[in-house]
Amino acid sequence: MLYYDPKDLRKFGNITEWSEELGTKFFDYYGKVFEEGALTAREKSLIALAVAHTEQCPYCIDSYTMDGLQRGVTKEEMMEAVHVGAAIKSGATLVSSVMMMNKVNKLDG
Repeated sequence: MLYYDPKDLRKFGNITEWSEELGTKFFDYYGKVFEEGALTAREKSLIALAVAHTEQCPYCIDSYTMDGLQRGVTKEEMMEAVHVGAAIKSGATLVSSVMMMNKVNKLDG
């Protein structure tokens, strides 16, 4: 299991301490990504929650669960988004098996 302390999420902003320029650029980018655009902030929050699960990031899961709730996302919408992420993750794993099958077929041929 991944090391996890919920209090560490509050320290996320501290990543600029050891690399101010890159940390600042990351937060500028991160902030820009989550601005309203073609997708609403609510939609982006759901996407982030699904990705957080596929990446198995407990900090992101906590953060985007709370963010989604604050944006009016329902528990049913959250779970559906997680299932979408899981389906894509498992599909990507399975479609990669084509490479294995190609290799075996080539060696058998």
